[in-house]
This record gives sequence, structure tokens and C-alpha cells, in this order.
Amino acid sequence: MKPDHPILFIPGPTEVRPEILAQLARPQIGHRSEAMKEIVRSVRKRLKLVFETQGPTLFETCPATMLMEAAVRNLVCRRVLHLTCGAFSERWRDISIACGKEADSLSVEWGRANLPEDLERALKSGRYDAVAITHNETSTGLMNPLAELARAVRRFDDVLVLVDVVTSLAGSSVAFDQSGLDFAFASTQKGLALPAGFTVYAISPRALERARTTPGRGWLLDFGRAFDSLEKQETLATPSIPHLFALDRQLEAIETEGLKSRIVRHAQMAARTRSWARERDLTLFADERHFSPTVTNVNAGNLDVGRLTSALKNEGFQISNGYGKLKGKCFRIGHMGDHTPAVLEDLLSALDRVLHSSRA
Repeated sequence: MKPDHPILFIPGPTEVRPEILAQLARPQIGHRSEAMKEIVRSVRKRLKLVFETQGPTLFETCPATMLMEAAVRNLVCRRVLHLTCGAFSERWRDISIACGKEADSLSVEWGRANLPEDLERALKSGRYDAVAITHNETSTGLMNPLAELARAVRRFDDVLVLVDVVTSLAGSSVAFDQSGLDFAFASTQKGLALPAGFTVYAISPRALERARTTPGRGWLLDFGRAFDSLEKQETLATPSIPHLFALDRQLEAIETEGLKSRIVRHAQMAARTRSWARERDLTLFADERHFSPTVTNVNAGNLDVGRLTSALKNEGFQISNGYGKLKGKCFRIGHMGDHTPAVLEDLLSALDRVLHSSRA
């Protein structure tokens, strides 16, 4: 049966369950009320599960790109090294430069992973006090080896590990504490399967200490100020209260499913998507040793990606064109959030119909 709207299999925003949408329609509460304090307390506690941390977790009403900027303003004092491997890791570097920070790139070809041995060599220069890593590069469909990269950084005591986990959180293990991360952030419209416009993050004690003394860090996104306020179950400014209602319910659902089970489900959907592509003689863009569990990037070959995505939308599903310099050369399937293997099969069947029609 054709869905009543195009089901989103793009790399975010992803589909939001009706139960979660209903939370967004709840009556408002005062943002300084006791009810609000209870929501703040609950969300912060439950976020520890998905970040896999015992340390502070926080949130803010903004897109994840703003957290890229906030990380730079709060946590970079001397110079930051950006590991770039695609469009979004390059964006973070550009943000550092726009903020007036000294920033370098340790770059690899799009589709390749950043490697810990290269990172360790670069850090021996002693020039950097922070490293910015993109865990899951959405533009290429690649996941960097985060634990190994973080381990290389932690050999240098004064260097902080800053990580974009926008499309890996709640779809893959972040292991904040075990990996020794200092700052990790994600938006809610990806693996958390909520509407866009809200961001969550985790921070280490040593990063929080640095943030308190870094000049020019601003006010609203001053991590130390935000932490002190949230420790009292209060926000610095009025947050998106509907997002908090929805996030609390979604985190409860993730607890019920189990983070490990959720990660396995994502891995299964990714493997099925890759096997589907190979069975149709389509090649995958990213290095096979580092495939993403939340988004698959398929080389289009002779296919017209615009026609493909348009025809698929008529079938009731939406996937994404390639991003940046890959537009028209690839198409991306985002299998993240609350998608299930059964609904993924519906998408792949629709893709088969579209491909058959285009080749007939």
C-alpha cells in the first residue's frame, strides 16, 4: 500500500513516529515551573544512555551547526586540527576559520577514513589544543574509526577530543567515556528521530573547565554557564518545550528497545541496503572497511539521480541526491532512527520498480 506521504529515507530529517508527534502537541508549561524541572532532570539522565557517559549531558534549541561554532568558541584556545573527509567535516573547519581561530586540516580523499597513525604524527608538532572529528560523514556514507582516533589524541594530555556525532548518535556506539571524548554533539532529526531544531551534547569535566576560562565564548552557548543552569534544572533561555516533551518520550522508547538492540537494527538495515545495491550491480562510494550504519551512499553510474528520486517520490518514498560535489553522481539512503527492516524492504521494492521502469 502506498504511504499517505513520502516516507523519508534521506540522511535526515528522518521519519517521526505518530506517538512522538503527539508529544509536540501537548499543552505548554512554564519554563520555570516544577514540571519543567522534572522534564529537564529526566532528559539529562536519559541522554547518558545514548552518549554512554556518566558525565554531564546538556541540550540547546538550535541546529547542530551552531554547536560546531560553540565548540570552537568554548574549547579552542590556540589551534584546532580538523580531520576532513567530506562536506560536513569541511564545514566545521570553515566555521573555525570564520570564528577567527587558527585551524588546519588533516584531509583524506572523500570516501576514505581518517587514520589514527596520520593523526598521531600531526599532533607531535605540539601546535594543537583540540582535534575536531566527524564520526559519521553523511556526504560520503562513511564512519570514521572514532575509538582509535580518540585514543591517538589522548596520548597528548592537553589536546581535547571534539566530535560531531550528528548521524551516529542512537544508531551506533559513541562510547563517550570509554573512548575518552571531551565533547560530542548531535541534532535530534537523525538517529533520535525527532523534528529538527534541537541539539544534545555531552562534555567532559576537563573540557568544561577549559570552557570556563576561554575568552570570547559568548553567553547563551557558554558551556559553563549552560551547565550551571541545567544543574539547577533550569535553562538559560526559554527552550523548545515541545522538543523536550518529545525527546523525553523518545529516550524512554530507546531505553525500552535497548541501545544495543537499536545499534544492531541499524547495522542490519545498512547491510541489507548494501547487499541490495551490489545485487543490482551498483557500487558503493565509501571505503568498504568504514561503511556507515546510518546512511548508504550509492554510485549512480548512468542513472539520472534527479529522475530516480522524483519517480521514487511518486512511489511514496524519498531518498537523497549526492551532496556537494557528489550531486548527480550518487544517491543516498538514510536508514536511521525508528525505521525498521520491514519498511526498508518496502523502500527497496519501490526502488526496484523505479529502476526497472527506467531501464525498460
